[in-house]
Amino acid sequence: MQLNRSVTAIVTGGASGLGEATARELAGAGVRVAIFDLNKDRGNKVAGEIDGVFCEVNVANEQSVVDGFAKARAALGQERILVNCAGTGIAVKTASRKKDTNEPVAHPIDQFDRIIQINLVGTFRCISKAAAGMLTLDPITEDGERGVIVNTGSVAAEDGQIGQAAYSASKAGIKGMTLVVARDLSRDGIRCCTILPGLFNTPLLGAAPEDVKRSLGAQVPFPSRLGHPYEYAKLARQICENSMLNGETIRLDGAIRMAPR
Repeated sequence: MQLNRSVTAIVTGGASGLGEATARELAGAGVRVAIFDLNKDRGNKVAGEIDGVFCEVNVANEQSVVDGFAKARAALGQERILVNCAGTGIAVKTASRKKDTNEPVAHPIDQFDRIIQINLVGTFRCISKAAAGMLTLDPITEDGERGVIVNTGSVAAEDGQIGQAAYSASKAGIKGMTLVVARDLSRDGIRCCTILPGLFNTPLLGAAPEDVKRSLGAQVPFPSRLGHPYEYAKLARQICENSMLNGETIRLDGAIRMAPR
């Protein structure tokens, strides 16, 4: 797909981190970008800087997503690109013992469900709605391409660490549905790929001391550092531009394989 002003994109989680970098990368290529995020102040700021549109959206809430798509499409037109970056995580063991009483305690199911609802169900909710909208578009390439969907998983989908049962399950679910979504939409010229980032310098690590960040980066075989959000953004852009990338899950991790902890 050729990126220019005739193309509209929606980036979830676009107010910070990987999503912000992707929104800026696509806007820099001429794409009109709508940002879905809960951070209203930051979202409006980024949207203003890239001449885009901010939509206050909670991907775990059906009506919020419906309203977000309606606002984005009213302002910019039907999207041909969806990049799903919205997500969060927790660190809770499957079962553990209370420190003060040594009493066994199970992983709270409401916490597990919350991560699944945001990361996995929220991603699919946006995928299905974007795809339905893309079906209304005319193809823009000789191959008949109508649109492209890029999801954000994590290396935790394949080698999750201790305490990441909920997070790993949600990201493995995104990985697992990637090929299916690509197959579902293939006859209508809509592609789907997923990126599995490794250790990246995003707000999730933003509060960590610099020595902790250096220690984490040193675990990466090469380059031995945390990834930069713009490196994710460049891969997301390449997926949009390269029509042969479809149904694929790509690790972007410097060859790291995560240890148990």
